[in-house]
Amino acid sequence: MNKLFSIFIVCFVVIISCSEQKTAPISYLEISNKSQIDSITQTFIDREAYPFIYTRLEDSNGTVIYENSFKNERLLADNNINGDSWIRIWSMSKIVTICIALDLMEDSIISINDSVTKYIPEFNNLKVAVTKDSNDIPSINWYVEDSLRNNPCPLNYIDNDSTMTIYHLLTHQAGFYYSTTNIGCLDSMVAKQNLVTSVNGDEYISRTATLPLIQHPGSYEFYGTAISVLGILCERATGKSLAELVKERITDPMKIKGLVYDLPKGAQLFPKFSGRDSMIVVAKEGELDILGQNVPDYLPEHELYLGGIGMLATANGYCDFLRMLLNKGTLNGHRFLNESTIEDLISPKTQIDNEYGHNGYNIWISGKPYFERGIGDEGLWIGGGYEQTHYWIDPKRGFVGTIMTQMFGPYDEKYAYSRDNRVRGAIYEPWTKMPYIEE
Repeated sequence: MNKLFSIFIVCFVVIISCSEQKTAPISYLEISNKSQIDSITQTFIDREAYPFIYTRLEDSNGTVIYENSFKNERLLADNNINGDSWIRIWSMSKIVTICIALDLMEDSIISINDSVTKYIPEFNNLKVAVTKDSNDIPSINWYVEDSLRNNPCPLNYIDNDSTMTIYHLLTHQAGFYYSTTNIGCLDSMVAKQNLVTSVNGDEYISRTATLPLIQHPGSYEFYGTAISVLGILCERATGKSLAELVKERITDPMKIKGLVYDLPKGAQLFPKFSGRDSMIVVAKEGELDILGQNVPDYLPEHELYLGGIGMLATANGYCDFLRMLLNKGTLNGHRFLNESTIEDLISPKTQIDNEYGHNGYNIWISGKPYFERGIGDEGLWIGGGYEQTHYWIDPKRGFVGTIMTQMFGPYDEKYAYSRDNRVRGAIYEPWTKMPYIEE
């Protein structure tokens, strides 16, 4: 009897032990080729393509599964670049603002089909730019249209025939644009308004209202300032600044420290660098010219919070935000967005016929060629920013990644695309068994 009891106790302990092992969460995902990833990253530094590159991968629990930091010693000898370095994240701000808007929708403060003019009446009389032949501008190949590229203003302006909604802002179908259309008339008008020098959101809207739309809302996807407009709309709907909304709804409840609009006291930002002529030089005034010579000042006393381009982050803090998305709306015990909202965020909205993937709400979902070319995998959630910051979320393997730098330069295969694809491709090669293929 004693023997049988002893056997029972042993079996019971084994069963309990096995049960505990099965339910214990996986704390990290093994990255087996760290030296290969390091070598590829170092190559971009050695040829002076970037002033620095900091890469960070975290699993769903926040465990760092890989990080590296390389810098150009000539340019940044006295700088220590790590996960707590402050970075201008530019368009990586957009997904944060979009999440704020989605959260306000969950609280029934705004609705996706609301007219934008309900909150921004200054847009009631916006005109739409068309060609002299009355063609829709996004429907033509203006890169080969010298008359459009070089003539100061060869356009006609007609009445807007559709209602601009919040959905159009979320999907870049509202008709707003940056000064990078390659259409001389539109680019010069945007540059003249120099939107980022507005003292507050009201002035930003007033300046924007002087510009024609590039299309009738809802007719095309055209990347531009729509998310900054969305951020100001959220401010007007709530009576709070976008900085306050981010703090109250995201960073405070989820305990995220490295995601702000105002540069923290005592913090330093990296210099602005240019990558023109395939070499890094310290940028001269006016060289950072996508928005004119000025950029957001990030100072506490300003009142302009640009939801499309205006945030600062650390890699540590931004990975926290990405993990919230990975975890379907929760982080550190706090639910921010419903799971259904996250699914809506990534579901196909535009470019649904593109073999490389599709757009959700300003977030790219990778297609099969990412796997076939050895630059990642199908189903990744991808985004990036103006100074060649980059992020992605891997819901299949349960981790997030970001590649940080601060450099303005040609966004082509030789620079950011090549870097992102090569580094990400090296990370995925042990899993996918697909070597990197240059396109």
